[in-house]
Amino acid sequence: MATFTSHSAAETEAIAREIAPELRVGDIVALQGELGAGKTHFTKGLVAGLAIPVDVTSPTFTIMHEYSGGRLPVYHFDFFRLEDAQAAASIALDDYFFGEGVSVVEWADRFPELIPANARWIRFEMSSPTERKIQVS
Repeated sequence: MATFTSHSAAETEAIAREIAPELRVGDIVALQGELGAGKTHFTKGLVAGLAIPVDVTSPTFTIMHEYSGGRLPVYHFDFFRLEDAQAAASIALDDYFFGEGVSVVEWADRFPELIPANARWIRFEMSSPTERKIQVS
């Protein structure tokens, strides 16, 4: 496990850009942390690190965004507004998790039973209003 400290959104994105080259087809990145902890900024960094030229936003209301045009496509999920595991399962997660890209799941800890065992878990802890501890396992 590696732990990083971030003091800004830009630093959180930079940490993710460093991790992006390690990602391969079928990788799943499961993000957990409270509201405002940096999950979407981390995803922005991963997408940028995969050379995808898009503006990343949280898929809170749409549940999933797909980004392509770089080294690998990214399937960006947000489980925050899903009411139960059945609702999450109904969006054909396996098609994405075992597809041709990388899946990033915000609020993955809401339904950990849906996250494959090979997922890379990343936990965000807010140490202060500006400092985050980011643990990658």
